[in-house]
Amino acid sequence: MPGDQMASSLIQRIARQARTTFKLLPLAEAARFHDNLQQLGSLLQQIQAEDLNLEPRRSQAPRAGPPVTYMHICETEYFSMGIFLLQGGASIPLHDHPGMHGLLKVLYGNVAIKSFDKDEAGSGPAADPGAGVQFNPPLRQCQLAALYRSLRGSTEVLSQANGPCILTPLQNNMHQIDALDGPAAFLDILAPPYDPEAGRDCHYYKVLQTVSQSPGKANPAPPPEQEAVWLLEVPQPADFWCGGEPYPGPKVVPDGEVESVSPVLVT
Repeated sequence: MPGDQMASSLIQRIARQARTTFKLLPLAEAARFHDNLQQLGSLLQQIQAEDLNLEPRRSQAPRAGPPVTYMHICETEYFSMGIFLLQGGASIPLHDHPGMHGLLKVLYGNVAIKSFDKDEAGSGPAADPGAGVQFNPPLRQCQLAALYRSLRGSTEVLSQANGPCILTPLQNNMHQIDALDGPAAFLDILAPPYDPEAGRDCHYYKVLQTVSQSPGKANPAPPPEQEAVWLLEVPQPADFWCGGEPYPGPKVVPDGEVESVSPVLVT
């Protein structure tokens, strides 16, 4: 693609706005960061599958190959950007984004995003995981160090008509993504990128069921926005794996930053 066309492509503008938005974190003033994040969200609202030369996969029948596929677009020290394609019925299991911001924009299909907020008071491994709580089934002693307290968020169903879903280091930071009613795809931006050496590794979780403290008595249900949830860190689920395909859209060079050759394939 000629240089002038690359500079004017929507995905190129999104990449440059992402770099502007996240380059100065955590030094940027809150108001300035919010304004830049809004501009990035406005650009993402405009993006469509055809802007990325992406042909929607409408087949209801399961395809051969991985349930989830990743198309790497670009990665810098400030952010990564790519496309996730999900087969109908496929799921990206519940996982986190340690210390990261993110934006997810559906390109085609419908996805359900079940999110959880990090509980500041109960962040990190549970020091006293009992605290009068009983689990069903009961946990083994070796599992207690992998027990985390969080706050339940909401479940959203999004299509290409919706604006981007946004996560922060504390809000909506853990989520599960399910493709509904057939294949789906979304554009994904994470800032900064996953980096295990910098403490930004991806962890998977499952939601635990609790039982009442007194046998035969149900716990009173708190309001949904205040409902505490216990999550157990687990290995990557055996039925989840992610393949790769070449990105077919306009080339993206965010202000000359060098692209990574080994992106992490998790949103």
